Amino acid sequence: MLRSALTIQGRFGSISRVLRYIHSNYSDSLNLNLATLASKANMSVPTFHSHFKNITGLPPIQYIKSVRLHQARMLMVRQSMKALEACHAVGYESPSQFNREFKRLFGKPPAEEAKRMRKEFEIPPAHEPAVYISSH
Repeated sequence: MLRSALTIQGRFGSISRVLRYIHSNYSDSLNLNLATLASKANMSVPTFHSHFKNITGLPPIQYIKSVRLHQARMLMVRQSMKALEACHAVGYESPSQFNREFKRLFGKPPAEEAKRMRKEFEIPPAHEPAVYISSH
């Protein structure tokens, strides 16, 4: 099992491919569903869900939400986007759902959290798109 993890083979490799896909396509609401992700991992939906949660510690949908919210926060901090803009940029359709989930994850509404981040942290400039989001 350790060899598989280190060489990114087996279920670790399958989940790794899905993680890359999620981080590259986090704003694509249509293709980030369990059936599509399980298919990309060559697993059934229940098997995929179980392996994904065991490896990441989160169910797939929660992981996707976390990626989107972290990315939205960085868009607001680095590019001074308003919450509504960031909400749509990361794939949310409902601003109220975005605000609820953002506050649940970060403990503050989007505008307050972005202001706090700018004040308390030295935010590095945005870098070239990468496979994974640096703040997650």
